[in-house]
Amino acid sequence: MNEPLEPILQESDETILPGLRRGDEKAYRTLFEQYYPVLVAFACKYVESTDAAKEVVQEVFVKLYQSRETLQIKQSVKSYLFKAVYHTCINDLHAQQRRKIHHHQAFEELPTSAYRDDLVETEAVERVYQAVQKLPDQCRRIFTMNRFEGMTNQAIANELNLSKRTVETQVSKALRLLREALLAVLVIIWGW
Repeated sequence: MNEPLEPILQESDETILPGLRRGDEKAYRTLFEQYYPVLVAFACKYVESTDAAKEVVQEVFVKLYQSRETLQIKQSVKSYLFKAVYHTCINDLHAQQRRKIHHHQAFEELPTSAYRDDLVETEAVERVYQAVQKLPDQCRRIFTMNRFEGMTNQAIANELNLSKRTVETQVSKALRLLREALLAVLVIIWGW
């Protein structure tokens, strides 16, 4: 009979941050072990492979360690890490898009349908990212917590001291605005 797995002890921000700023290897290792697997799974939503997701997360942890002395975390460490991974993935997608555009211009060929599909997908991701950035502050924060950090509406409501209904309304508003932004992309790309 399998023994139940022991839960990973979650270190609090108050314990980890001071240690991390001092360069305490144990604090850094604890943070890494606590968040690495979930951050890799999260990054897999945005990059093409598990290996690429692992590279993104490792890059985030390296930057975190390099900037540990001047680190300013205004929300939880968990939120900070998820946002850092998300932005790193988006930056990688932007770099991929620039490479694709450069490649297309260099060869001056008509794109194949598969290549065009990749460009359309990259453009759609870019437009979604831009649309998310244009959301009102509270709406953007709630949407990011819900969709990118995987938090439930109730958990968001508890953390932000809001009603669950307010959170639901803000998520719905964000989805409506994002649908409108994507519709604009389709109109431009396909001439609808």
